[in-house]
Parts: sequence; C-alpha cells; structure tokens
Amino acid sequence: MLRKKWTVLDKPPLSGPVLDVIESMGFELMTPVQAAAIPLLLSRKDVSAEAVTGSGKTLAFLVPLLEMLTRRHNESSWTSKEIGAIIISPTRELAAQISEVLQLFLMHKQLKHFHQQLIVGGNSIEEDIKCIQKDAPTILVCTPGRLEDLFQRTGTLNLAGRVKSLEFLVLDEADRLLDLGFKTTINNILAFLPRQRRTGLFSATQTTEVTDLIRAGLRNPVLVSVKEKSTIKTPLRLQNYYKIVEANEKFIELLNFLNSPTVREAKIMIFFPTCACVEYWCAVMPQFLKERLILSTHGKMKNKRRNVIERFRKEDRAVLLCTDVLARGLDVPEIDWVIQWDPPSNASSFVHRVGRTARQGNEGSALIFLLPSEDAYVNFLKINQKVELNPLKNECIQEQVDLKTTLEKLHKLQMSDKSIFDKGVRAFVSHIRAYTKHECNAILRLKDMDLGKAATGYGLLQMPRMPELKTLKVDNFIGPDFKVDIQKLSYRNPQKEKVRQDKIKAYEETGLWPTKKKRKKLTESWEQSKRNKLDGKTKKELRKAKKLRKKETDAIEEKKGKKRKAHFTQEDVEQLAKDLLLFKKLKKNKISDEDFCKEMGIEDE
Repeated sequence: MLRKKWTVLDKPPLSGPVLDVIESMGFELMTPVQAAAIPLLLSRKDVSAEAVTGSGKTLAFLVPLLEMLTRRHNESSWTSKEIGAIIISPTRELAAQISEVLQLFLMHKQLKHFHQQLIVGGNSIEEDIKCIQKDAPTILVCTPGRLEDLFQRTGTLNLAGRVKSLEFLVLDEADRLLDLGFKTTINNILAFLPRQRRTGLFSATQTTEVTDLIRAGLRNPVLVSVKEKSTIKTPLRLQNYYKIVEANEKFIELLNFLNSPTVREAKIMIFFPTCACVEYWCAVMPQFLKERLILSTHGKMKNKRRNVIERFRKEDRAVLLCTDVLARGLDVPEIDWVIQWDPPSNASSFVHRVGRTARQGNEGSALIFLLPSEDAYVNFLKINQKVELNPLKNECIQEQVDLKTTLEKLHKLQMSDKSIFDKGVRAFVSHIRAYTKHECNAILRLKDMDLGKAATGYGLLQMPRMPELKTLKVDNFIGPDFKVDIQKLSYRNPQKEKVRQDKIKAYEETGLWPTKKKRKKLTESWEQSKRNKLDGKTKKELRKAKKLRKKETDAIEEKKGKKRKAHFTQEDVEQLAKDLLLFKKLKKNKISDEDFCKEMGIEDE
C-alpha cells in the first residue's frame, strides 16, 4: 500500500491528513529527490537540493510545506492576516504550474482550511492586493518581481507584517532565478522575511551564484545532490540525437523530420534562438504542415503564454515553437520530441531544453541540428555536460520536400504579405546576432558560418543590410529567379498598408522617407543596457513616489490649516534683485562706493 511506501521517511513522519491526501491522489512511490529532501525539511533543516529536470522536485517541497502548515494549524489556527509559506518561481508559467499542483492538494477536505494565491506579473498589482486582503491566503506562489513590489508597497496591505510567522520559503529553479538577474530582488525579499523559518532551494544545476545565494538565504543547509546516473545530467529514458545539415537545408530537414512516420503523430517542442525567429516560423510553418496545429510562445507575449501552453497540453499532435522562456519547469509529460534549431547560448541550457521530454519516468527523444562547422559541439557536450549524442538515422519518407520547391513557396509567401518578409528579415538578423553571443564561441564561430546559405534557409528575397555581411561569406545566397522591388511589396493588413502608402506619399512630396526618431548608437552590452534601463525605471518610480508623498503631505497640511505660508512678498523679491545688481556693479568698479552707499541707503558714520 501507498502508506507503507511512504514509511521510508525518517522521523518525524507525515501526519494523517497529508498522508491521506497523498494516498487518495495516487502517488505510489517517491522519487530519489523526494525521499532525500522531505525527511530533512520535516526535521527542521534548511535544504539545498540539486536534481535533474523532471525528477519530481515540485512534490519534494509541496509535501513538507503542507505538513509544516498542518502541524502549526493543529497547535493554533492561522489567522486571516498570516502567510505561512511562500514559493518563488522564475517564470509565470512555472508559477502557474506549481499553483495548479498545489490546488489539487487543497481541494481535499482535510486541507480545505488552507488557501493559496498566485501572484505574478501581467495582472494589476491593485487586483493582487485586493485578492490577498479578501481571500487571506496561507500560501503565496509568485514570481520575484511582483513579490518585491508587494513588499515595498505601503498602505493597507502591509505584506511584511503578514509574513512575520512564515514557516517555509521555497526558491524553485534557483539557478534560473539568478540567470534572469533576480539576485538583488531575492536579497531584497529575504530582508523582509523572518530568520526563524525553513528554506528549501531547488535547482537542476549548482552554480557559483546559487552557492552565494545558499550562504545568504539558508542557515547551515544540508546539500542534497540526486542524479539518476553519476555520469548523466539528463533523464535516464531520454534518447539524444544530432543531425549535421547545411544552413540552407535546415528548414527542409525539419519538415522532412516532422513528416516522418515515427514523428507524424508526436507532440513536439521546437526551440529557436530568438523571439523574432519564433514569430517568423510560426507565420510560415502552417503553410507547409496544414494537418498539424502550430503554436508559438516567447518572452514578449506576456499574457498570451498561459493560454498557448494550455492549448498545447490538450492537443495530441501539436507543435510548439518557443524560446528558452519554456526551457525550465514546464511539465507536459506527453511531449515526445524536443527539437533544437541550433545550439543554445550556453551548455547548461541544452540540458534544460531536452528535459522537457522523458519526464516522470516516460520515454522521450531530443534532436539538435548542427552545421558542418559545429560538429565539435557533440564532443563538447559529452565533456562539459556528460551528455551523449547519437547521429540520427535517416528514415524513408514517401514525399520528401526539396530545396527548390520550398524556396519558391517561401518567396511567394513573403511577396504576398510584406509583414512576413519583415518577420523573415528580423528573424535572420536576430539569429545571427544571437549566434555571436554563444558562450562556447571557440566552436560556434560566426566566421565559420556561410551567411549566404543561412539567409537562403530563411527564404529571404534579398540579403539584408547588416555590418556582419561586409567581411563574411555571402556568395551562396539563393534568392528569387527574378528581381523583386521590396518597396512595392504590400501588407495584407489594411491599416499597415495605409501607413505604408502615407509614407510613400510623404516621400514623393519631400524627398525624405519618414522614419521614427533616430535612436542613439549603442556602445554598451545588452546586459548593461538592460541594467541601466531597470535603474532608470527605479529612479523614475522613486521620483514619482516622492512627488506623490509631497502631494499627500500638502493636502493633509492644507486640510488642517497648517500649510506653510510664503515668507517673502513679491516686492521683497524685486528689492533683493535690485540690491544684488548694485553689488555686482560695485564689484566690477562700474559705480563708486559713495554711489553704492547712496543707492543702498547706507549713511557714513
């Protein structure tokens, strides 16, 4: 029975309500990370757990969390203004996923006295405050930015006062939290929390930054490292493959692979390097795969991402195009294949990407496309991440896509709608610039890439203008057989087309093409630019808050009749200005001492 399976826990054991809920939900066996972390957390220790993706880390902290809150509830009930646990997650999708799993527990009558609240960006912060005040949650599942905002808000909420009796703090995907630049935010949040709490830090990899966070946020933590094999960082039942392809044939190989018999009915995730790449291929791919549902999501979509993921969960043969925003934490056990358009920006991201499949003991496969100049990446992954890649065997496909037909179709799509042409150019340019930022730049070198073939692979009508093209190889670009006048391409969207026509008209009248305000030339890195932008935003908010406080203070003083009056009249100010002018003339010897004394009304003694 399940109750016997869970007796592997060291004392103190789980209490009746939590164990009954686990049994009713059908969790028959604990994973290694759960068996290691749960007893330690229940024995009042801080825990830093490292385990491969898909190993059950969510239950490893949800079970002890509910147990701690239940024990405290049995001693003295939680008041409506007390928060007992906080779970911090790096992305909205992962926070929403944790919230869904937690809600499955809280639906049971043994735990109905606990309430949770999902606090993430995208919603109005005023609505979040109202929900906390109205629903009085015992557990907060949140992203760090929004939680910090709530702590810093002064007013009726007083979140810092609600967490004074906090029992448990969870930092999920801690390495990703730090990768996204939340180190300062996390430290600010920790300053509001009581020291007498339990803390669980869960991540797939232990980095130097994570170690620093352990020192700052955990007290004498127990380090738990659980791997399915000492030499493997990816799930045990995951098969990793690679395929060497030319840049101009990458899209063709992808189409042929998706049409192959073994993959035709599979649920697939495809990772692209940038948001612009996702948008372009999502606009193009449905024209080639009309029988498949093509979905897309990336970091700039914000509020739409959750709906896309929910739809992806429900559809059996869906293909999801995405960026690294979904490389962590997404738990869709039915994903059969993970495909990578090209190597990720760092080696650890490879492990997180392929970890979206072969989850919870299921089988899964992953494929990465590599250029002929990138073949050394296979050996690099074996040494750096202990990941073994095998070459993908070619399958016999009845209707294979060829380069000429595919290019004709891509060219036709771009000529039919200028927005697709614009997306294609942005995708190519962003891809090339992202390629220059690879951490593994000893192997993944832009100078080794044939940019002509790469642009051909995107089906561009012409080579775009960019600095990289001046010194690198572009001879192998294949465009349309006829010359295309880009200025004559029209938008299918009537509003966009009207704006374009207005610009053409203005150009004919003035001889100048109307453009947006010229942006300043960037002389700093993307990371520094983003940091400066955040600093500027913070300063702007501080000025706004200062102005608001002054306005409120003035209103209070005016109401009480204590508003400060001016000390000087207009006549006094004018006289002062006149005296100052006389003094300046005296200093420059333009008037004598006698004249100065006379004008100032100073009598000689």
